[in-house]
Amino acid sequence: MRTLITIATVTAALAVALVGCSSDESGDETSDDAAKTTPSATASEVTPDQPSATVTAVGIPPVPTGADREVLLRALAAANPDTVKYEDKAIDAARNQCSAVESGKADWLASQRFTYKDVTTTEAQGKQINAALEGLGFCKV
Repeated sequence: MRTLITIATVTAALAVALVGCSSDESGDETSDDAAKTTPSATASEVTPDQPSATVTAVGIPPVPTGADREVLLRALAAANPDTVKYEDKAIDAARNQCSAVESGKADWLASQRFTYKDVTTTEAQGKQINAALEGLGFCKV
């Protein structure tokens, strides 16, 4: 019984907090209308085609398309054919790996980034992946 009361109390507190977060204290309806009609992009709305300054600052390149995408996938497949089984995951892993290329553990990090679902990448294959990314100039932002 105590558990039910505690759950009910927490639920009620959350409901009050949510209602409080959504209310407009200013009472200015014109600003609310302007917000509805004026599109604004937030950091969470930035698409992979429009990398934010933060993503670029840490050395993550934009999502490759067309021929660049195919060249990258072939280079990754040369190091470990299984890594491109899930092409989008491989592209994301390659982009994220660029932030680690300069670190002393880049090969190990590549082995971790390119291990997903039923794909396993060794540290030696990670070293090959890093060499492929460097050879392509993929990480130069």
